[in-house]
Amino acid sequence: MKKIYSVLVENRSGVLCKVAGLFSRRCFNIDSLAVGETDDPAVSCMTIVSTGDERTIEQIEKQLNKKLDVIKVRTFDEQISISRELMLVKIKYNRNNRRDVMENCAIMNASIVDMSKHMMLIQICDTPERVQTFLDMLQTISIVEVARTGTLALTKCAESDG
Repeated sequence: MKKIYSVLVENRSGVLCKVAGLFSRRCFNIDSLAVGETDDPAVSCMTIVSTGDERTIEQIEKQLNKKLDVIKVRTFDEQISISRELMLVKIKYNRNNRRDVMENCAIMNASIVDMSKHMMLIQICDTPERVQTFLDMLQTISIVEVARTGTLALTKCAESDG
């Protein structure tokens, strides 16, 4: 079972290390981790994606709530949240595959953000699954470098939001 944790924490040094240490000590796996400041500079939001059985998922939430630097923990099911990931990928291309690369970009709504005579830098922002699909599509081309963010997520909009 995959679960997305949105963890509001105090924005100060050492907090990320403490949270990562919690996962490490208890042998919980982190599939994805993204951290950024919120609209309040004193608060950061950690978006953590983890997988495990129901007991593990429950334990992760309980352990996160025990941390002093943690302000609030919310868990999102994939069905009630919107998640996105950003990937930059640098590829080597030639005359024979240039059109294929451009067609794949158009199909997957990716953008060519930089280009030279034999290299392209492509950006895609989509669900983690579609980002992986795009990367898989590029495997037949010479991939030079890949950089991916962790997953970011928020719950879907509801009239009761406010």
